[in-house]
Amino acid sequence: MLTRIMADTALSESPASQLSPEQRILAAVRAVPPGQVASYGVIASRAGLPGRARWVARVLASSDDPALPWHRIVRADGRIAFPPASPEFRTQCRRLRAEGVQVQHGRIRRLAGDDETLDALLWRPR
Repeated sequence: MLTRIMADTALSESPASQLSPEQRILAAVRAVPPGQVASYGVIASRAGLPGRARWVARVLASSDDPALPWHRIVRADGRIAFPPASPEFRTQCRRLRAEGVQVQHGRIRRLAGDDETLDALLWRPR
């Protein structure tokens, strides 16, 4: 329930019609709670831009906001998008592990029985 409130709050601080696509992307990224990850495609869908995963990547790459939790965004297959030897790769792994996310060989490993993803919380039947 808290996750739903966070997602609703992030996108409702301003009317959606007044937010630019970039602002909606950044709001969707900020709504991902610590210890969870989302794919670029999921962020695009949450921002009302389905099929625009690459746009999400460009917006994240151009952001200079140090508080933006960019490290919680991964590829659809769970892999970190940076090259394994890069400093960004190591930084993303370190930040995810600090939040309790299991990262093995550059890929996010979901815990068995971890069904409480942000999407599951938002879209499950009530």
